[in-house]
Amino acid sequence: MVSILTNPSPATWPALCKRAEFDDSVIEARVRAILQRVRADGDNALRAITEEIDGACPNEFLVSETEFERASSLVPNELKEAIIQAEGNIERFHKAEFPSSFKVETMPGVSCQRRWLPISRVGLYIPGGSAPLFSTILMLAIPARLAGCPEVILCTPCNKAGEVNPVVLWTARLCGIETVYKLGGAQAIGAMAYGTESICPVNKIFGPGNRYVTKAKQMVSTGSTAIDMPAGPSEIMVLADETASPDFIAADMLSQAEHGPDSQAMVVCPNMEMAKSINDELERQLALLPRAPVADKALSNSRIIVFNTPDEAARRELFISFANAYASEHLLIETRDPWQIAHCITAAGSIFIGHHSPESAGDYASGTNHTLPTMGYAKAYNGIGVDSFMHAITYQELSAEGLECLSQAIIHMAEAEGLDAHANAVKVRVKK
Repeated sequence: MVSILTNPSPATWPALCKRAEFDDSVIEARVRAILQRVRADGDNALRAITEEIDGACPNEFLVSETEFERASSLVPNELKEAIIQAEGNIERFHKAEFPSSFKVETMPGVSCQRRWLPISRVGLYIPGGSAPLFSTILMLAIPARLAGCPEVILCTPCNKAGEVNPVVLWTARLCGIETVYKLGGAQAIGAMAYGTESICPVNKIFGPGNRYVTKAKQMVSTGSTAIDMPAGPSEIMVLADETASPDFIAADMLSQAEHGPDSQAMVVCPNMEMAKSINDELERQLALLPRAPVADKALSNSRIIVFNTPDEAARRELFISFANAYASEHLLIETRDPWQIAHCITAAGSIFIGHHSPESAGDYASGTNHTLPTMGYAKAYNGIGVDSFMHAITYQELSAEGLECLSQAIIHMAEAEGLDAHANAVKVRVKK
């Protein structure tokens, strides 16, 4: 089912940690053309491109109040209650991480500050294809709301009848988003980045998407529009010892594999018997999934790594080292003492501790954010938080006495770098 490798040497780890690779040259050319059309022709380009790709285009991109009201009547109460519970947990978690402004006197007469401010305009992209990710609205809109962003817009595809998934609309309104556009794909990213007659440009774009959307985000980020983070297909790694249940592990692997054919699920375990049991469970559970063809293809990119050294401490070190080398988006630690390992992990998007912490808890309702770095970027990037929707400005104020005390240090350093005008900006003040 999934390939099993036993005691791979560290020299082979980079190859084992590779994600699925694709030739994006065709996609890159198509996305570049789409973005150029949107930038040049605005709404006319959006309509033409949407018609070409989807075979239909809505009469109006902006979702009306009537559509919001109708969506509310179509969402089951049980689902509304579930989303409201998730919203509460996510808000409680993100409130606790609010960044702090501060002021410090670095020396007498020299006062420095750092102040956090909300980003003025942000755009959220929510996929609406085979799996409309209304949960991602919670993960993006709630920290944006807590950050105090004055304007938040959302773009999401509609069907050929011009209808947006009702749960997407209801969740958007629950989170306080008033402006939703029926627009998807690379053209939506272009509209948010460059602006059109009906859509104002934003300062930063958030949200997942297919390879076209991802490529579009990468391209617009080379200009004046920021994006949340580099992103790729979803991924998971499970570290499991003898106390772990193969059926739990298989279920966790499939929870990511069903996202898309280019997703990846990795397992590190202590013996071949467990590896084979996991494969058996994968085969059994896969047969029950509606998205089995998608998950099956993802499993072909996946691996089970067996480290069967008898020394438990040495085995734990191998688990930790391999996990840090892979830097997974989601890391599940299903071991006897998971915190022993967790405290040594230096590269992961989000860590799930113990046998009763499935990855889907973080995806939906535990409180942490599910918008996380993939493709090994967890070595340097973190997941979305309130600070992702803010930017910081530093301030400094020097009194005459403060400048006098600091002047010689500034002058000596500036002249040593050959920047005499820098030095002179201090000299003229001190002299006067």
